[in-house]
Formats: sequence, C-alpha cells, structure tokens
Amino acid sequence: MRLFRTLAAAVAVCATVALSAAALPSAAKADALQNVLSAGKLRVGVLMDAAPWGFKDAKGEAAGLDIDLAKLMAADMGVKLDLVQVTGANRIPSLLANKVDVLIAAAGATPERAQQVTFTQPYAAVNLGVYGPKSMANASDPDGLKGRSIGVAKGSTLDIWLTDNAPGAKLVRFEDTPGAIAAYLAGQVDTFAENSAIALKVAQDNPGKEVEQKFLIRQSPAHVAVRHGEQDLVNWINTFLFYNRLNGKLGALQMTWFKEKQTLPQM
Repeated sequence: MRLFRTLAAAVAVCATVALSAAALPSAAKADALQNVLSAGKLRVGVLMDAAPWGFKDAKGEAAGLDIDLAKLMAADMGVKLDLVQVTGANRIPSLLANKVDVLIAAAGATPERAQQVTFTQPYAAVNLGVYGPKSMANASDPDGLKGRSIGVAKGSTLDIWLTDNAPGAKLVRFEDTPGAIAAYLAGQVDTFAENSAIALKVAQDNPGKEVEQKFLIRQSPAHVAVRHGEQDLVNWINTFLFYNRLNGKLGALQMTWFKEKQTLPQM
C-alpha cells in the first residue's frame, strides 16, 4: 500500500511538472519576429544581378522592386534594414543557414521549394516566357520552340519547365541570368527565357536589340520566403502585404519597376 502511494505521488509530481511546462509562455521558443524586433534590425536576402528585381544602379547603390519592398518592410516594422546579397542558387540555403531573416529575391513558390521554406502571399507577378527578335515567329505551344536555341539560367524554374515540356528546343544553360542575357545580346543564342520584368529591363537598356515575347509559359507570382515554423513572422508579413496592397503602395512599386498594373493570384 505504501509503495502504491509513493508511485501515485510520483505520477502526480510528473503530471504537475508537465502541465507547468506546457503553460510556460512561448517566449521560451525562438521566434524570428521577436528576434528581429529585439535586435532592431531586419536582415533581408536580395538579388543584385536580376534587374529590375534587384541590381546596382549607376551610383553603385542597391535598387529595384525587391529593394524598395525590403525598405518598406523594415520601415513598417520599425527596425533598421540590413540588405544581404544572395544569388539564385544560394538564396534558400542562406535563409536555412540563418544568414538572413527573410528572402525578398524574386522567388516563385513551387511544391518542391515549399518543402524547404514557407512562402507568404505574393507581392508581385510577372509572366514567364521566351523572348527574341520581332522577326521571329511566335510560338503558340512548346512544339513551336523546336530547333531554337534558348539561353537560360541553369537550374532555374524556366530551365526545368523547358526541359520537361519543350524537348525539341536547344537549351543553352548558363550559370546565371546575366550570362543567358549576355549570350542573347551577343547573338550566341536565338532567344532567352526569363520573366517579363527582366525582359523589359533588357529592352530598355539595349534599345538597339529587339526583345519581344515569342512564347508565354505562365504567370509567375513572387513571394517572400521565411524558415519553416516562423508563423508569427509569416502572419506579420502577410498583414504587411495586405495593408500595402490596400493603400496602393504595392501597386505603385509594380508600376514603377515593371510598367504594368498588379494582378495577383490568391494562395
């Protein structure tokens, strides 16, 4: 009987400890939003080689839609902004390694990427396509790309889509977007595959070179990305995007940098 009372008391103590632990405030768990607010600094991973999303202007300063969005986010959060340059290949690894708090780097949401990071609601949208000279006939389907050489950034969404859906096209893969565009401008490839915002910037910067959409793949929204499990930060960013969509600031950014009105799908 005494042994039974001892065991019962031990069980009661364990249950009390467990309940007390469950009742502890969530502050004991790391929280990215609170960490940013406490540090007074928001580290944002951005591209600097993908105009007009992110690039260096004539003065060598960071510019582009993603840069302006990062500045707006930090201002609304009431913290300082720390821009961290990333590349298309290392942007998600940089986030996972905690080198940045969020990614604003022209990132499209895919099921594969969603296994690694959490995406917010979209903040901008562009069209993915193949671009070439006006004299080239438009393609109504992937078969129309047969035999054409297409410069594309290796491992990008466009590379994967064209590989799977346009086997007749001659894909020429480059390490990054600037490499693919440079090859097109130099006449080394017939066309290049990119999004409409980048294609527009290429046309503006190279008035002597024809840049026209030859084949439309699909619309491609861009999302902010954060690490898995940071729901408070995701909720804050979604509220930030909703608020600035209503007051017109998001639409103004898209018009400034992409020269087109904002039409965003819902997740």
